[in-house]
Amino acid sequence: MAFKEKKTDDKILDVDASMQGTLSFKDPVNLRINGHFDGTLETKGNLTIGETASVTAHIVGENIIIAGRVKGDVVAMTRLVFLPTAVFHGDIKTPKLNIVEGAVFQGKCNMIQDLLDADEVSRFLEIDKNSLLDWANSGKIPAVKEGNSWRFERTKIEEWVASGKIR
Repeated sequence: MAFKEKKTDDKILDVDASMQGTLSFKDPVNLRINGHFDGTLETKGNLTIGETASVTAHIVGENIIIAGRVKGDVVAMTRLVFLPTAVFHGDIKTPKLNIVEGAVFQGKCNMIQDLLDADEVSRFLEIDKNSLLDWANSGKIPAVKEGNSWRFERTKIEEWVASGKIR
């Protein structure tokens, strides 16, 4: 029997009740919370906090849209959107942020990038760290110098490897 892989759009979960605890999803889903939630949310796919929702939670997800009230820290791996009806109190980490006029945001924002240090890249490429630093100093590998350290953007390293320039 063959199994068909479901797309994110096939898995929709609407939560209109009051809940507390931990909700964790390993597979991508479309989760929409319209009621009250207290606890921890860990999602893949899309998470929407509806206009009528009241959430007190630590939230980690990919694409997060907030239209209701949220208190707690949020880590959005892809993007975070605050709609005009959003009221948010907490700290956020995300590479892309959209705060629509009318939304309330109280807290700190850290715009994350997927940056690696020399140790992480040498393990990732399975090469000696000194060779990696020589490549960075000579411009052979995409890197940015910050003070005395080199930083490497994961996507650029992956593109560099795919191009066949690593030899």
